[in-house]
Amino acid sequence: MMPHVLIVADDLTGAADTGAQFARRGWRTLLALRRPPSSLYPPSSLHPRQGGVERPTHRAPEGEKGRQGGVERPTHRAPEGEKGRQGGTLAPAPRAGVGAPRAANIRREAEDQQNFDEHTLVINLISGGGSALFDGLIEFTDGGQTVALTLADLQQTTSALLACGATITEINCLRKHISTVKGGRLVRLLYPATSLNFILSDVIGDRLDAIASGLTVPDRSTFGEALEIVQKYGVAAQLPAAVRRALELGAAGQLAETPKPGDPIFERTHNLLIGTLYHSLLAAAEEARALGYHPLVLSAQLTGEARELAKVLLGMARDVTQHGLLAPRPACLIGGGETTVTLRGSGKGGRNQEMALSFLCELKTDPDASREIYFLSASTDGSDGPTDAAGAFASWELYRTALARGLKPEAYLQNNDSYHFYETVDALLKTGPTGTNVCDLQIMLVC
Repeated sequence: MMPHVLIVADDLTGAADTGAQFARRGWRTLLALRRPPSSLYPPSSLHPRQGGVERPTHRAPEGEKGRQGGVERPTHRAPEGEKGRQGGTLAPAPRAGVGAPRAANIRREAEDQQNFDEHTLVINLISGGGSALFDGLIEFTDGGQTVALTLADLQQTTSALLACGATITEINCLRKHISTVKGGRLVRLLYPATSLNFILSDVIGDRLDAIASGLTVPDRSTFGEALEIVQKYGVAAQLPAAVRRALELGAAGQLAETPKPGDPIFERTHNLLIGTLYHSLLAAAEEARALGYHPLVLSAQLTGEARELAKVLLGMARDVTQHGLLAPRPACLIGGGETTVTLRGSGKGGRNQEMALSFLCELKTDPDASREIYFLSASTDGSDGPTDAAGAFASWELYRTALARGLKPEAYLQNNDSYHFYETVDALLKTGPTGTNVCDLQIMLVC
């Protein structure tokens, strides 16, 4: 029997190149791209070819933007009347709900050609942001009525959890249990095929069950735990009634759980981490060394409230200036992770800008020990919160500049309005979309 491979990806060029490599070695190759609904792209637009890989006959609609792992890069212009849609890394994107139907369709297409069995190899390219960009929602029966969750239900649920301060692990727990692909359920769709999954991590500690909500990984969480999270934060009234009911039925054992460790569907699943925050920190350290600094990587697992972590980091930098600890000067202290922000005001900003502003405000507590410290906090995907900036800077000179302009940094921090503060003093870092996402970076120079 001729071996065959199914490649599922967002990016045409990379997927086609991968398929070509298999085709040259005699594999029958089927290339499937994540596409908008079939009303725009008929199933016939994707053709498998014996001994080779053929690119789809359609083109992306003019202006539709290619999405990769929570960041996006414009590829064409938008068609008349069609707006480009931006995917987020937490909030579900407008077309997130087409993912699972597409995965199921790919399986059906392959089965129709008698290709889909234990000899099939599926290659998945997965990155952070997958939770927002790729999903399908469960249907269940309640009182004799079929209830189908909608994308609006998912968006409302995610917004409620973000607003109450739930952790990403807690948010993922709920999302896994109302999804047909998250929490390892994608593997259930692909079984009995072998899947080879290349993964970029945007998760602290690189937990595979958390990246893109664990599409190809066994899930240890339960419906009962999801229901406990809702009760813990008192957000039941903010969730759609259908979502609450699904969690209740699942906790009562009336809905199928996510696949757990030991499930035989994972015997042919292979997950490979190809990019992480730790790799990014090492690369930053190498660049700092090349520029003449003495680099020290502090941690790849910085978490907590952004404004409070800023004080801890400043304390480390001051240890360098006052006591010669950590690294000789000129020093470059590098860390990374993912912090949170508790909203107290009505301003605009992201967690990196909030951290930088808190760092800036804290400098005044000991100006003499702060004059030679420079700070940057930035997101590796180029987008910090609902802004066009990756992050922001902080230094004693910048603090003095703000005061000279009549600004009160502390007031902006209190209102969670870091973006407008930094926009006024021209100290935002704007990189544009970087094409990847491996959490956030914090860099301190001590000269």
